[in-house]
Amino acid sequence: MNLVSLRLITDDVTRLATFYERITGVAAERPNDDFAELRTPNGTLAIGSTRTVAVFGPGSARPVANHTAIIEFLVHDVDAVYASLRADGVEPLGEPRDMPWGNRSLLVRDPDGTLVNLFTPVTPAAIAKFAETPR
Repeated sequence: MNLVSLRLITDDVTRLATFYERITGVAAERPNDDFAELRTPNGTLAIGSTRTVAVFGPGSARPVANHTAIIEFLVHDVDAVYASLRADGVEPLGEPRDMPWGNRSLLVRDPDGTLVNLFTPVTPAAIAKFAETPR
């Protein structure tokens, strides 16, 4: 088994895809108005319109209802990302900080309120853990 994708459901695919393009630097593929994908070397963030929920079953997913997940992106320099986001008017949920497990992390919320963690490994153990992960 291999986790290949995480899908967010939203009322505004364009707004959400544009946000994730901005914070990741990855261009979204947008085959239609109801779907977008941001593909990274290790997985895909898919963004689907509420109109697609009927395919899975009416009421199976609701936008702006996530309060349990944090989407995480490995970045080369979290402090540089922080400065860039602030310059663009994105308000992070505080400054980057070092976590006990060895990453330097920055939390932001996407336009639908989902938490996003942008992080850079900073301790030898964390650096080794992600050494072969493309950034």
